Amino acid sequence: MASIFSRIVAGEIPCHKIAENDEFLSFLDVNPRTEGHTLVIPKKEIDYLFDIDDEMLGRMVIFAKSIARAIEKAIPCKRIALMVIGLEVPHAHIHLIPIHKECDLLPCKLKWKKSPEELARIAELIRTQLA
Repeated sequence: MASIFSRIVAGEIPCHKIAENDEFLSFLDVNPRTEGHTLVIPKKEIDYLFDIDDEMLGRMVIFAKSIARAIEKAIPCKRIALMVIGLEVPHAHIHLIPIHKECDLLPCKLKWKKSPEELARIAELIRTQLA
C-alpha cells in the first residue's frame, strides 16, 4: 500500500506545497512543531532515509538546504533544525523546523496549530523566498 506521502506526490491528498523538482517534494507538516515546519521527501517511495543511494541523498540534502534558506527568510527564527525520525510514516523524509532554542524540538512541546488558510499563507510566504 502506498504511503501517505506517495499519495501526496500522486496528487490524491492535498498539501501546502513549498517546492518540487523531478526527484523531491517539500510541503508544510500538517502537525507542525513550529510555524514553517516543512517536510522534504523523495518522490520515489523509499522507506528509510539511509536506504537512499549516496548520490540521491546528496541531492536531497541540497534540495532541503534551498528550502531551509527560504524558510529562514520567511519565518523569524534563530536556526532551521534538520531532524530525521523516520518512524511515523514509512517513506523517507527530512523535517526542517524553524527554532529559537533547542527545546523547540522536545517531544513534549505543544504542536503549533493553525487553520488551513493560515498554513496556505505560510506556504506562500516561504515560496516567495525561494531563489
